[in-house]
Amino acid sequence: MKIAFVGCGYVFDIYMRTRWAHPELEICGVFDIDTDRSATVSRHYGLHVYPSLEALLADPAVELVVNLTSIRAHYATIQRALQAGKHVYTEKPVTTDLAQTQELFALAESRGLVLTGAPCNLYCDAVSTLWKAVRDGAIGKPVLVYAELDDNPAHMMQLEKVQSPTGAPFPYAEEFQEGCTVEHVAYHLVWMCAMFGPVESVTAFSNFLVEHKTATPLSPHDTPDFSVACLQFANGVAARITCTWVSPRDHRLRIIGEQGEICADNAFHDQAPVHLERFSRVTLAARKAYTVRTQPLVGRLFGVGGRRVPLLRRWKSHAVEAEKGVGRSPKHKLVSWLRRREIYAQDKLLGIAEMARAMREGRPQPMPPDFLVHLTELTLLIQRAGPGGVAQQPTTRFAPLQPLAEVADSPHDYRTSYRPRLFERAAAGIVEALHKR
Repeated sequence: MKIAFVGCGYVFDIYMRTRWAHPELEICGVFDIDTDRSATVSRHYGLHVYPSLEALLADPAVELVVNLTSIRAHYATIQRALQAGKHVYTEKPVTTDLAQTQELFALAESRGLVLTGAPCNLYCDAVSTLWKAVRDGAIGKPVLVYAELDDNPAHMMQLEKVQSPTGAPFPYAEEFQEGCTVEHVAYHLVWMCAMFGPVESVTAFSNFLVEHKTATPLSPHDTPDFSVACLQFANGVAARITCTWVSPRDHRLRIIGEQGEICADNAFHDQAPVHLERFSRVTLAARKAYTVRTQPLVGRLFGVGGRRVPLLRRWKSHAVEAEKGVGRSPKHKLVSWLRRREIYAQDKLLGIAEMARAMREGRPQPMPPDFLVHLTELTLLIQRAGPGGVAQQPTTRFAPLQPLAEVADSPHDYRTSYRPRLFERAAAGIVEALHKR
């Protein structure tokens, strides 16, 4: 698939981190309204620069346009690309207007084109493992989800000083103006909706809590920096999801079932460790103890937190295990290794690769239009709930999704392969005795 990028800002370098693992994607070139940025990108990555968006869209070699522009430019950029006969992959959200989002998908359909987009963590190893384990019945019937997207107190992070490996500034002003919910909630919504289907009702609250995050003038200046939503899924699962720029970093995913819990530590890490716990009287009783709750090593003896399970590896799993061609200095290589090991690792090209693979194989897109429209509506409902809160039923729906074949057909069975720890089994009799007179 021959692709071209519109927008060479901070996120562009993240896409380039895994370029080496996607030889099936040929980059024809890039365009950015900031010519200094496009020139820097051209020198660093050896990419062709288009002199204008018109020139990029007029290039017959370009089959697919990757939209990395600011959110406020999404609608116009996507519309122009579709009108030029190009398939489009866009960063999230598609737009911040439900009617405009639906209009763009209708335009793509009328022209026989594919429009899809981020977030692609739905396809990563960690989420694939969660999905397969839930389907295997590893936690029994799923009933409850807790999801966090707390991204540190922004007013203390000096985000004005953060740069990408090629010097692109972190888009802190846009992040604050659009809001943490619009920017990030889809990382959790995408896997929850994929696993559990459409949301039937939303009860949400959002608020603006910290006045001064930057000296840069913002418009608007009071976009909510905290939101919390309770979601009722059509299949009966309930969920609580929190987004904020106020509290310390926490990106956990937790799925609780009638017989156990499965969790991943980081929604922003494609290979985040996944832990499975099959509940027992020992693990549930042990949690009552202060020492067990505050000393993880002691908790593990009793089975609290369960066992780390092998990740379900996919066709591009290797992409986040190395970084080639982004930064060349010893400092960057060290920082890259630390980041991939300890903080986050994302293969942002994976979404484009899955899009292209579906087109090549003549099958529907893994994330169809009605699914992405539903994510957009949920995002906007949560973001705009306000301090008075809302209880609302979404107007959009989608047919429940199935995992990709290599996930659904994986021979690993996470339910039958789970084994309690030796001490947990041995402690069963002791716990039983302690609960009797």
